[in-house]
Amino acid sequence: MNTTTPLSALEICAGAGGQSVGLEGAGFGHALAVEIDKDAAATLKLNRPSWNVHHGDVREINGREYKGIDLLAGGVPCPPFSVAGKQLGADDERDLFPEALRLVREANPRAVMLENVKGLASARFATYRKSILDELEELGYHADWQLFYSSEFGVPQLRPRFILVAVKNRYHKKFAWPAPQGTPPTVGEVLLPLMASGGWAGAKAWAANANNVAPTVVGGSKKHGGADLGPTRAKAGWLQLGVDGKGIANDVPGPGTPLDHIPRLTNQMVARIQGFPPEWQFSGLKTSVYRQIGNAFPPPVATAIGTSIATALGVKAAAKKHDWEDSERHLRAVG
Repeated sequence: MNTTTPLSALEICAGAGGQSVGLEGAGFGHALAVEIDKDAAATLKLNRPSWNVHHGDVREINGREYKGIDLLAGGVPCPPFSVAGKQLGADDERDLFPEALRLVREANPRAVMLENVKGLASARFATYRKSILDELEELGYHADWQLFYSSEFGVPQLRPRFILVAVKNRYHKKFAWPAPQGTPPTVGEVLLPLMASGGWAGAKAWAANANNVAPTVVGGSKKHGGADLGPTRAKAGWLQLGVDGKGIANDVPGPGTPLDHIPRLTNQMVARIQGFPPEWQFSGLKTSVYRQIGNAFPPPVATAIGTSIATALGVKAAAKKHDWEDSERHLRAVG
């Protein structure tokens, strides 16, 4: 088994780097990351200056230039399969699965990992899903879909994601989907250090009340949704956790904040709910940053699936400590 040479990845629709940093934790180095949104592309360059980041359309990429890469990955746009996007599927011009398959044909990667929303798992898209599996089979891959809840991998929100993994047939018997990793931390455990960082005396009591995982963070798009925590039902779920979901705060609560205050989350807090490492920075104005965070693939989930792929390809990634462990230790210390 090769345990020293890093694996290579071509990532499309990379966004603000949720899947990117997750795959990095699984032992993948980026040969190329492609992102059409200028702020998200700037975020990638800000955090990983050494990466080759292409700010532009995935249709501009020639997969033959990356022939034999280890992994083709991406979070292809979800609107074609989401309720908010009217579930037009293949009839939606934003459907980039055909482009992903083109790159598979051109680059011939050893493995493929594509993520999307739960809506793609619905019965109405069964024929579409099968067509993708059939094409991958013709190209020499064993492929399957799996629905994961991010909370199964230490992320303090439900956030279901529908994942396609395909590996070359010779690696099929070595691939196993990752198993759930136990009880996730609560919103209070993860956010207490940030919520208390401004001197708010009510932070500890707030964290004790925020004793569950969060609803799915909704990023929205430039056409739909702003910097708030989602539709009415999601906002009601946040309110049960003691969070005002009607907007995003600029600052954490301060020492003069009333003890019974219902705070809004900052973008930094939402990033922690998504599982981003604390040092990850975001480029752009407030609403753009929120959308980048809200539309991201939680890094711990990407790490778990990426590790399973890396293992199948013959590379064992070193175990990494999860970000929320520091929050849990802090909670016990102040308790």
